[in-house]
Amino acid sequence: MDEQTPVGLAEPRFEHGHFLLIAGLGGRFTQQTTAGIPDLWEKFIPHIGNIPGQKGEVTYGICCNPDGKGGFEYIAGVEIAKLDDLPDQYRWIEVQPQYYAVFEHKGSLDLLPQTFQYLWHTWLPQSGHEAADAPEFERYSEDFNPKLNTGKLEIWLPIKA
Repeated sequence: MDEQTPVGLAEPRFEHGHFLLIAGLGGRFTQQTTAGIPDLWEKFIPHIGNIPGQKGEVTYGICCNPDGKGGFEYIAGVEIAKLDDLPDQYRWIEVQPQYYAVFEHKGSLDLLPQTFQYLWHTWLPQSGHEAADAPEFERYSEDFNPKLNTGKLEIWLPIKA
């Protein structure tokens, strides 16, 4: 595999993320089954704006709950204010405050797997940072449109401060 820096991937900024309560549709995946994640998003898109307690239009793709064998849960979701009236069909997760390296992904969503490979297998080992045991997530701006390639997509990689 070519380990060059993906096109348009700049050096990260470092941020202390704040608490997030995210709800959406989820599924379990492995590196071999991540091609199913776009289908999860297709199922989730009609729910945006209709989830009780939704805060804003920013969407999140959360990788969490690893099983230690390469499997993880992925939740396509939005931030919500509270769990009180959340229907059972939705998965939810609390993302605790954490230190992150934040990367902006430019270009097609088809290139996202290569970007993740680069971040985890090249950037992180060479950076002098260590991954933290916390959810990693994608943050899609309110105006994100994958078909028009507009808006902003950030990858928030949890690292030890």
